[in-house]
Amino acid sequence: MHLSGTDLTYVLLGLGALGAAALPALVARRPLSAPMVFLALGFAVFLLPVGLLPELDPVADASAVEHLTEICIVVALMGAGLAINRPFGRRSWSTTWQLLGVAMPLTILATAAVGWALGWAPAVALLVAAVLAPTDPVLAGEVRVGEPTDAEFDEDEVRFALTSEAGLNDGLAFPFVLAALALSAASATGWSAGWIGHWVWYDVLARIAIGTAVGVAFGRLLGWLFFRARSTALRLSEHSEGFVALAATFASYGLTEVIHGYGFLAVFATAVSIRTAERAHGYHRVMHSFMDQVERLLTAAILFLVGGFVAQGGLAALTWRGAVVALLLLLVIRPLIGFASQRRGAGARRERLVTAFFGIRGIGSFFYLSYALGHGRFAAPADGLWAAVAFTVLVSVVLHGTLATPVVARLDRLDGREAGPGGDVPESPHDPAPRAVPEG
Repeated sequence: MHLSGTDLTYVLLGLGALGAAALPALVARRPLSAPMVFLALGFAVFLLPVGLLPELDPVADASAVEHLTEICIVVALMGAGLAINRPFGRRSWSTTWQLLGVAMPLTILATAAVGWALGWAPAVALLVAAVLAPTDPVLAGEVRVGEPTDAEFDEDEVRFALTSEAGLNDGLAFPFVLAALALSAASATGWSAGWIGHWVWYDVLARIAIGTAVGVAFGRLLGWLFFRARSTALRLSEHSEGFVALAATFASYGLTEVIHGYGFLAVFATAVSIRTAERAHGYHRVMHSFMDQVERLLTAAILFLVGGFVAQGGLAALTWRGAVVALLLLLVIRPLIGFASQRRGAGARRERLVTAFFGIRGIGSFFYLSYALGHGRFAAPADGLWAAVAFTVLVSVVLHGTLATPVVARLDRLDGREAGPGGDVPESPHDPAPRAVPEG
């Protein structure tokens, strides 16, 4: 019997989908995460001498990588926005603003400075720092919020802060990636300031404003349509169709990109606005459940391919500079700056420490690197940049995935969130125990 590459692909897709469904429950309450398992499986399968698996080359296949990761990100952003119970506001989201307005830009500057000091050209150092800026709690589910609930303040500060930070910084990292592209175009190996004026007013101010405005307006329109439209045919909350969330995701993202705003920012704003329209309605859980399933499938596929990329020698181009920058970012720069940026009162000291440490790097970094390399030239080998980013994500998935369960479980015990209503410890982030209202 002849086995073709297409046949093997079907087998892997089926087994991967089954794994995406079963693994979260299997690894719950263990120092292990589903992303770690998919990475390991991808590594193992691509080492098999079957001769049917393709060569994975993110440089040659940059467009495919960009679009696959792009879809995964927008799906994850919609799911994250629908899951957040806490009402949007300046004070209630204070930790988020500190992480975004202080921690993220300072982390980018510090990481870029380290890369420049180690010998990278300024544009390359800024690119790597910007690419690694987005955080991704999808890759360690224990540190993100669970399903939507009726209670507005049932998330603890750590899970809320990391989820809301990741929901917004996927869009807010884009200006820094564009800054690296502009600097590289102006001076590939040196420094130039001629691009800064246009970058500030257009790439930072105008495009963030467009993304936010479109997301909020579109979300409010959909919220009215879902819950208050006079026609029952248009009042989609009564039909309980979860795929409507996917339609809202693509419509919001595409519309914003067409008018040159930041689509990632718009998708998250759309989700939060839909949630605000009718916070206690059960339709939010239907939409979130659907998006969560799609997200897990896409994440499993991408991480499986990342494991295969590593198995095929994807880290062979890793330089000592890339490894040092990755380790310093994960172990020193983000934890220190993340902790220092959070003011007292936004959570207990131990919560601020955990929030600062779990700055997980993930799929957003793959998107931004493929986007940047597809839209500009940099004074560094593309395979070396891919190796540095893949190494950072690999270390982050293993490090944070191993520590997330025991650290968060201990934090829950200390904060009195160990047992659920029946006395059982919650087995997954999708079945969270009742949580106290955070301080501040």
